[in-house]
Amino acid sequence: MIRFRRTATAAALALTAAATAVLGFAGPASAHVTVNPKEATQGGYGRFAFRVPNESDTASTNKLEVVLPENAPVGSVSTMPVPGWTVAVEKRRVDPPIEVHGSQITEAVAKLTWTATGDAAVKPGQFQEFPVSMGPLPQVDRMVFKVLQSYTDGNVQRWIEEPVAGAQEPENPAPVLTLTAASASPSAAAGAPAATVEADDDDDDSAGAATGLGVAGLVAGLAGLVLGGLAFARTRRQPAAGSPEKPAV
Repeated sequence: MIRFRRTATAAALALTAAATAVLGFAGPASAHVTVNPKEATQGGYGRFAFRVPNESDTASTNKLEVVLPENAPVGSVSTMPVPGWTVAVEKRRVDPPIEVHGSQITEAVAKLTWTATGDAAVKPGQFQEFPVSMGPLPQVDRMVFKVLQSYTDGNVQRWIEEPVAGAQEPENPAPVLTLTAASASPSAAAGAPAATVEADDDDDDSAGAATGLGVAGLVAGLAGLVLGGLAFARTRRQPAAGSPEKPAV
């Protein structure tokens, strides 16, 4: 019996180890800062939120610093109020300038810093989102945001490692926003409905012609039935040739 129990325990430990290896279970470090949504379109505008989980069991997150990439400046960046938090915006010079709605912008946001006030810090087991609106998004494949997450005990978690395609995720990955090219030009998109309308008109004409022919065929068929019935009734009234007439009573 003892040997059986030891064997069962060893098997359970082996299964646990295998599940950990396959599913990639990890400690709190896996819950890193992310940007959501993770994809957007070049040249467009969007609302994005930096999602910040608290990975400490004893301290709260009371400060968040988000550095925007220098190689991908954005002409317009605005923040949404987060209850209990203040935000400071730092800008930098841009050369060459960015064109936004026909105007040349010579400054762009370089860094956003949120600081908790009162009891608004992100406590253990909680997370907080910090929304921003950005656009027009640059003509690059992705934007990498380096983030510093500060705790009430003085520790600072640096999410600054840039992920590499095809490689294992780094220990402290930076949030990444993937940007894709627009699928179609405005002129092509504007022409699509007209083509659809023309196709619909042709279908309507064909359907109307088919309906007219069907009605005409139905009327001709009914007329044939009526004429046939009249001829049959006339034949029933006339006596057959050579048959004697029935004498009147």
